[in-house]
Parts: sequence; structure tokens; C-alpha cells
Amino acid sequence: MFGFLKQVGDYTRDAVDAARNLTQGLAVTFDHMKRRPVTVQYPYEKLIPSERYRGRIHYEFDKCIACEVCVRVCPINLPVVDWVMNKETKKKELRNYSIDFGVCIFCGNCVEYCPTNCLSMTEEYELAAFDRHSLNFDNVALGRLPTSVTTDPAVQPLRELAYLPAGEVHPHGVDPARPRAGQRPDQVLASLKSDAAGTTANEGESATSTNNSKESAE
Repeated sequence: MFGFLKQVGDYTRDAVDAARNLTQGLAVTFDHMKRRPVTVQYPYEKLIPSERYRGRIHYEFDKCIACEVCVRVCPINLPVVDWVMNKETKKKELRNYSIDFGVCIFCGNCVEYCPTNCLSMTEEYELAAFDRHSLNFDNVALGRLPTSVTTDPAVQPLRELAYLPAGEVHPHGVDPARPRAGQRPDQVLASLKSDAAGTTANEGESATSTNNSKESAE
């Protein structure tokens, strides 16, 4: 008897969970049905990538010290660092540096762990080619300045949905001066620093007031 009731309870709980999950999914679907379709006329119109977008890697040859940290932290050991040891100076001399973007997964580990900041992620994402061997960029190709959507006079830049002002869904016709709904990473970092400074100042004031009260009591 108790086993049968337990089975009925489990079945009822599973049915309620399934109905709740189905309702949540349909709520998202119905919310998107109210939105207008957005068509980007590529390549005449392009969306502005986010600040943390991981596009083509930019490389500065003069800053590289051939430490091969990027090779060790890469999940697939992708960067190729060609260097020779100078017997007179007893230092490494870099000859060539290359990354095959046909294999790269754009994880950003090489950029994060580079000790000299010679690597950086850009917003360039147009890397299509007819020959996969042309995706193997050497130090000259990696040193090329990245393209920017906002500086190209032949392209109309459009903001993505996450960077539109509050209440806006369509990116066309939005005033560029209007602030977006969320904050940029630098604004979030500045607000966190200001909050931490305010908390420290409040703690200092409370400690000072406590010491003054103790002195007056004595």
C-alpha cells in the first residue's frame, strides 16, 4: 500500500515538474513572438561585437620574448614559435610566430597568460577563405591591424540586442547617444571600486567614532 502511494506521489511530482518546465519554455517562445523580426543587410550592415568578443588574435612581434607560455597553455598546442639561441647574448632570438586559425578554438588562454601582453583578441571575425592553408597566419599577418565595424565608412554599424537601450528591440534608427540597458565592463569595474572605497571609508569613520566615544567615556 505504501509502495503504491509512493509511486503515485513520484509520478505526480514528475508530472508537475514537466508541466513547469514546459510552461517556462513556452513563455520564452511567446515572448519572442511579440518581437519584430530584425534583418541585418550584411555586408552593408554589421552588428557591433561585444567588448569581450574573442575574434582574430593580434600579435606584436617586438614584445614577444619567445617564452612559449602560449604554447603550454593552449589546449591543442597551436602556436608555433620559431626561435634560436644566441650564443653571444645567451638569449632567445625569435624568427617566426604563427597561428593556424583553421584549428584555433579562440579560447583566449594565450592572450590571458602572455607575460608581455603581445597577444590580444580583436573583434575581427571575417576569416573565411577558399584555401584552409591561408588561415595559417604568420607574424606579419598577425601583426596587421584589425578591422573595426565602427570605423569602416562603407558599413552601417548596428548594436546588438544586449547593447540596445532599455525597451528597444530593433537596432535600426536608434540614437547612438542613448545609453544601453546594461553597463560596460569598465563601468562595472569602476562602480565596484567606488563601492569598495565607500565601504572602506565608512568602516574608517565608524572606527574613528568608536575610538572617540571610548576616549570621552574614559
